Amino acid sequence: MKKFWLGLVLCLTVAQGHFAYGQVELRSDHPGTYTVKSGDTLWDISEMFLKTPWLWPEIWQANPQVANPHLIYPGDILSLIYLDGKPRLVINRSGAVKLTPQMRSSELGAAIPAIPLDAISSFLSRSRVVEKGTLKQAPYVLAGTDSRIISAAGDRVYARGDFTAPGKFYGIYRKGQEFRDPDTREKLGIQAREVGTGRITAEDEEQGVTSILLNTSSQEIRMGDRFLAFADEEVNSIFYPKAPDVDVDGVIIAVEGGVAKIGRYDVVVINRGIREGLATGDVLGVNQRGETIRDSIGKGKVELPSERAGLLIVFKVFEKVSYGLVLEAERTLSVFDEVANP
Repeated sequence: MKKFWLGLVLCLTVAQGHFAYGQVELRSDHPGTYTVKSGDTLWDISEMFLKTPWLWPEIWQANPQVANPHLIYPGDILSLIYLDGKPRLVINRSGAVKLTPQMRSSELGAAIPAIPLDAISSFLSRSRVVEKGTLKQAPYVLAGTDSRIISAAGDRVYARGDFTAPGKFYGIYRKGQEFRDPDTREKLGIQAREVGTGRITAEDEEQGVTSILLNTSSQEIRMGDRFLAFADEEVNSIFYPKAPDVDVDGVIIAVEGGVAKIGRYDVVVINRGIREGLATGDVLGVNQRGETIRDSIGKGKVELPSERAGLLIVFKVFEKVSYGLVLEAERTLSVFDEVANP
């Protein structure tokens, strides 16, 4: 669907954030201008200009009165200028840098993404974190047609349970691991792994049976799999990397896919969420805990300091945990590595 966006290319107030301009460091080899190309991401472009790309709002000129003011498109020319001695990035869409209002009509899908969403799109809707008992109380797959034990996309299944949640579309979930805080042992939630989606086509109130057509399936749908209505926390297709508004001190507690070694574009779970002030788009540094070594001279054991090993961006936030995408990994990361402000 075509949507129209009003963009104002203005020299205006400082973008929202809690960081002084003195903390923004430009790369020594940054370009004076850059023409946006198809395939670029906001993160890639920020890295061309800044040593710390998550601080891009500090130099970006946007209009806070307009929804999604940071949308930029292939063909836009970004120019680095200085106003009052401070660096600013402005958009040039007409051959000269203008600080005057401009109207733009364009397909929303043509805008460049903030980060390479295709790297995580296959995962974004597959997992949720729920409280204990949520899945047990949810409607369940009773049987497939013709008494099938397993079903797949295009098949019809029968279910029992309370389908009173608004809407006819549901995700189909299977219980995953239980998340616990590694230090306090607090129960942080249960992973619900999405294995498919379905749509209600008929309901037999007398028998208490609901007929559901399976729209998608990433795994075989089994008897006992649970139905949950689509949640509001689904990831927006447009979000922007930024430094957190709070001090963060957490750890990686799990990695999607169960791999032992974590690298770039792997999805991880951290033991911090909404209650700790995390938000979608927050960029966090990943620090590897230092080894504990024996001091052969002074005697005793010494724990070496933690070292920065990577960066991740939070893309889905729950009450007590969050999902993040690893953007950079200078070395192999692992579960229990620390996460903190970048």
